[in-house]
Amino acid sequence: MSDTLTCEICPRHCRLATGKVGACRARVNDGTKITALNYGAVTSIALDPIEKKPLYRFFPGSRILSVGSYGCNLNCPFCQNHEISMADSTFPTRQISPEQLCELAAELVPQKNIGVAFTYNEPFIGYEFVRDTANLLKAVGLKVVLVTNGTVAPAALKKILPLIDALNIDLKGFSQEIYSLLGGDFETVRRTIEMSAQVCHVEVTSLIVPTMNDSPADMDSEAAWLASLSKDIPLHISRFFPRYKVTNLPPTPVKTIYELVDVAKRHLNFVYAGNC
Repeated sequence: MSDTLTCEICPRHCRLATGKVGACRARVNDGTKITALNYGAVTSIALDPIEKKPLYRFFPGSRILSVGSYGCNLNCPFCQNHEISMADSTFPTRQISPEQLCELAAELVPQKNIGVAFTYNEPFIGYEFVRDTANLLKAVGLKVVLVTNGTVAPAALKKILPLIDALNIDLKGFSQEIYSLLGGDFETVRRTIEMSAQVCHVEVTSLIVPTMNDSPADMDSEAAWLASLSKDIPLHISRFFPRYKVTNLPPTPVKTIYELVDVAKRHLNFVYAGNC
């Protein structure tokens, strides 16, 4: 019998021999199953304003304990968190159990904390840790938030959605052409937004990179599609700043962001300019 297993968490469906790690650098074939190599391995932890996720219409004015690990299942050359998203298990981490994280979140409630946000890197590749912690948080009445690129297989998403209270989902462009540059799948992300919006609070972020996804026509199509799900889905249109492999482009002009905000407002009730 072959010891090769297929990861079912994202549409890459990496086939891994025993001991091998997936393209995300965070999922491993341990000999019996594929699981999160980064389980409880925390690279970043902070008590943030909920608006920083960004979530503007989910318990505004509150704070949330934000936790990140390492790894990602996309390869965005302009990644704003590349130090950890492109890292692997050699990156320095602090080990935290679901019980410890839930305890810490509860201790911070007097400081206006409402729960835990899995963020900074792609949370779905740490699926088991998110699931186990979310179960504990829900049991004590705390909120579960994910900030994600939306690149998750529908079956895996369906299983975990009942544990999630809110998501901010990155929509990096409105075509497969753009997602092909990032190693992703456009239809998967659209499906993630659609499925999630039926179950919990969803806000969407689009980082506008000059010459890549700054077309008013594309924004019109994106906003119209979001409005077909619900005109009340908040959309955050954010500025790009030169990072990682894309240092040859200037920051997105503020004027461009506000022009795209105006385009999106033709369809959506809540549109915000980010990093302006």
